[in-house]
Amino acid sequence: MTKLSRNASIIAAGMMAVFATGAQAAPAMMSAEWTAQACDAWNKDATLSNGLADKWIKNDEDRGYKIIQMYRTDCGDKYITELKIVAKDGKAMCVYGGKQQTAKPNFSVDYLMHAETKRWNEMGAGEYGPMKAMTFGRLQFEGPMFEAMSVMGPFEAFLRLPGKIASDQACPK
Repeated sequence: MTKLSRNASIIAAGMMAVFATGAQAAPAMMSAEWTAQACDAWNKDATLSNGLADKWIKNDEDRGYKIIQMYRTDCGDKYITELKIVAKDGKAMCVYGGKQQTAKPNFSVDYLMHAETKRWNEMGAGEYGPMKAMTFGRLQFEGPMFEAMSVMGPFEAFLRLPGKIASDQACPK
């Protein structure tokens, strides 16, 4: 075996080992897989889990939960994902993150937010918060506006999730 072919064999074996370890690409932003990770990130973020544990989580019309739905405007509204948040152990905890399960959110207590991918990335990077995003139409929002305005710190922490969770920029499928 020549030195060149031996080196090529070593490189090929190394590449196969990398692929065999199951290296996976990050999920598409706001896919079901990404939203499940967002649910986990919510629970680890004290600004969200503790900051929304009082009045916000209790405004649920006695259902025992709140729904936050989201999607990327440039990908279309055919792929909406959602988070289900409940009061648990004195905190606002995410118990579900994935594909849309709630066909008709109750916008007196639930939320639907969408923005272009570029805008989700900007908010996730902390370039601006919810006030600027909504004032300039970068974030479209349905839900209890005054309630959201009363919890701007946690709302901003929520908008930072796209910057904390690795994602592919392709539209969810």
